[in-house]
Amino acid sequence: MNDYTKEREASIKKLAAEQVLPNVQWFPGHMTKARKIITENLKLVDVVIELLDARIPYSSANPMLQEIIAGKPKLVALNKSDLADPAITKKWVNYFRSQGIKAVAVDATQGKGIKQLVQITEDLAKDKTEKLVSKGAKARAARVMILGIPNVGKSSLINRLAGSNKAKTADKPGVTRAKQWIRLGGNLELLDTPGILWPKFEDMTAGLKLAFTGAINDEAIDRELITEVFLDTMLKLYPARISERYKITDGLPETALELLELIGKKRGCLMKGGVVDTEKAQRIVLTDFRSGKLGTISLDVPPASEETENNLEKD
Repeated sequence: MNDYTKEREASIKKLAAEQVLPNVQWFPGHMTKARKIITENLKLVDVVIELLDARIPYSSANPMLQEIIAGKPKLVALNKSDLADPAITKKWVNYFRSQGIKAVAVDATQGKGIKQLVQITEDLAKDKTEKLVSKGAKARAARVMILGIPNVGKSSLINRLAGSNKAKTADKPGVTRAKQWIRLGGNLELLDTPGILWPKFEDMTAGLKLAFTGAINDEAIDRELITEVFLDTMLKLYPARISERYKITDGLPETALELLELIGKKRGCLMKGGVVDTEKAQRIVLTDFRSGKLGTISLDVPPASEETENNLEKD
């Protein structure tokens, strides 16, 4: 880890320690139920698809899942790849493969990478399904479980695979609740499960990045400080994206708070007396990031590529 990365991580952790993130219970009743559903039904499936946010593959990975699914063939799907820096996503795919884990970048909304996802899933399930047939069982579809934290796009992926809105979707965490078996023709059968977060954040940096993407509900965070930390990150990693989006031609401010004020002025977020409505400006910034209007952005890089963090726009 280079000096810049250490400095940035230290500053983010310091802000996190100052309660930028709330002290909330990350394992409410439906999360406990979700773990129980996953554990009870894991024996019914042949392959597990772990769905990660391509912008934050490390931060959106649930370490608890590794314990739960140990021994099952696994495929990592990097969803929302249309919102992530493609060069960094490619490095993540290569990193997972170097660890012996199949990985594919997908965009569930547009269908990018879906055929490859299906092919790899069927290949991973082949040993199990062929073994069953060799023992006299009737040939059946490969059975798959899709796992991931809330708001990473499980419902959108299932709907894309099924070709219809069979799973409820919404742009907020915690929509999927109950177990659903979804038939995808003769080759795949999917088990959808609720999103599952871990009991607490051991890595507060990951928690901040989850807040940036909306995986943690905005109502549960200090949005003002979260936005400032996000803008501070963008000033260091993707300054040109900020300049371009908000048409800032005279140079960027040095601090995130000054930048938020400037963005508010540029976007007409003014109250009586010309005071900037920072709450409105915060919503604009986070919405622009989450919708891709700031361009393709990656906030996590694989361990072997940490040197690229110092200026991702040149990568």
